[in-house]
Amino acid sequence: MQFSIARLPRVEFGEGCLDKLPAIIQTFGQRVLFITGKQSLHQSPLWQALLAQLKSNNVDCLFASINHEPSPQLVDQISAKHRHDNIDCVVGFGGGSALDAAKAIAGLLKVDHSVMDFLEGVGPELSYQGPTTPFIAIPTTAGTGSEATKNAVLSQHGDNGFKKSFRDDKLVAEYTILDPRLLASCPPALIAANGMDAMTQLIESYTSTKANPFTDSLARSGLLLAKDALFEWYDNGATATKAHGEMAYAAWLSGITLAQVGLGSVHGLASPLGAFFPIPHGVVCGTLLAEATAINIQSMQQREPNNPALKKYAEIAEWLTGEQFSEQASAHTALITLLRQWVDQLKLPRLSAYHIHEADFERIIKNARGSSMKTNPIVLTDEEIGAILNARR
Repeated sequence: MQFSIARLPRVEFGEGCLDKLPAIIQTFGQRVLFITGKQSLHQSPLWQALLAQLKSNNVDCLFASINHEPSPQLVDQISAKHRHDNIDCVVGFGGGSALDAAKAIAGLLKVDHSVMDFLEGVGPELSYQGPTTPFIAIPTTAGTGSEATKNAVLSQHGDNGFKKSFRDDKLVAEYTILDPRLLASCPPALIAANGMDAMTQLIESYTSTKANPFTDSLARSGLLLAKDALFEWYDNGATATKAHGEMAYAAWLSGITLAQVGLGSVHGLASPLGAFFPIPHGVVCGTLLAEATAINIQSMQQREPNNPALKKYAEIAEWLTGEQFSEQASAHTALITLLRQWVDQLKLPRLSAYHIHEADFERIIKNARGSSMKTNPIVLTDEEIGAILNARR
């Protein structure tokens, strides 16, 4: 048994822990740059109370907002604007887009480079030397797990688009603050997409070719919580306070596991889909998870019947359904059936809703073999990848 665990942020978890932020910021200094999400956050009583706390502690706050998946150009623009403002720490406060942007900006404020110089698979791919500005991650959704990872995912949309990571251990947050109260205002569509992103990350990391006992135990813990909490939150929104905490925890675990052992075919496809089309990352994950699971299982049954991931998929089936199965095949069928039911229950749209059609599949498949696809439990053929897309077109 051999494995390595990369460093993780220090974590404050629990209702009310957002109140610790001013004191944490002051361990780094008095000037903070907030990278926030959409304007709705600014109407939150929690946000207004936090600003009042910061003011009473004489913390000097600067702000920038991210209203969509961050582009390299936007990250460069914000970094250049604040490079000479003597920022002591950067706080990412929002969903995955805000956290990824904040992570990248924290890595660039003291470095006179464009983020394009460091993106994987784009440009010169220079080695990142730092130094970084201390980064604090505060998620207001439960899904991406960005609060636990070392990579900032940036997107350039269009025919020549890409979705690539600025990735380095130095970019890991110094602190992650997980206050379940921040999840109360999420609308149902966002709950569905982000929740299924977390679910996908837990399943894909559990079946990853790099999975280890540490990450397996975390993935199992997250799945057992999320299988009920996601739907409690989706159905009851702001009143589902117990589910808020459980989903915040499960999503954080999904970030830890993906950061340590990688993902699979769903996230392999999410990269070109998100680059070429205006489809949110969580929607990609939610709409493809059942069909990618079905194709993975079918491919292993046909070509690698002794692949250990077949047993892992059967275990996942028992955790999610609460049933026990005498045969793997029955467990696999039950798992696929349940995941398909979830897609319908959460009203996740098909690919065609984002003008993605069969004529686009060749280009998508050609660009789907990035790092996530490399840890899929089996190497899929182009035809098998196409079958995943076709099932949800």
